Amino acid sequence: MIVEATNYFAKEDQADEVLKQRRKATEIRRQLGLDPGRILVRTEGNGPDIRWECSFASREAYDADRAARAASPDFEAARKRMHTLLERFERHVYEVVE
Repeated sequence: MIVEATNYFAKEDQADEVLKQRRKATEIRRQLGLDPGRILVRTEGNGPDIRWECSFASREAYDADRAARAASPDFEAARKRMHTLLERFERHVYEVVE
């Protein structure tokens, strides 16, 4: 299993907009027939303001998901808009091990 986690560090006073934009990207994922994943909002401590996570059954499934996003003009526009709201963005990809 593969897990993708993206961390969004909002520009000052932009956390609400980052959340709105992540929700928009999640809706685009649904329209593309992709797993919407889950959105997490930081309530305590340091770290990203918003985090998105999604699990994939295999590396092939993850690669297909990334290809579908890359081929979508709507998703690409949402991604570009998101980056105007951020101080920092991180993508981490993990493999689940037993």
